[in-house]
Amino acid sequence: MAQKKTIKVRQTGSHIRRLQDQRATLVGLGLGKVGRVRELEDTPSVRGMIAKVSHMVEIVKA
Repeated sequence: MAQKKTIKVRQTGSHIRRLQDQRATLVGLGLGKVGRVRELEDTPSVRGMIAKVSHMVEIVKA
């Protein structure tokens, strides 16, 4: 069975004074506090969520 590709995402910006949908996107990614890192499955939907909050997150090299 093929191994699923993953991507590590770190929150670099605060959710304070952001739109409600951007806050919800961070929660959907499993983030919420600055510095938190999550390893997520690399799918088009996750990439879209990352693009929506790209000013508050960064992709971490594995």
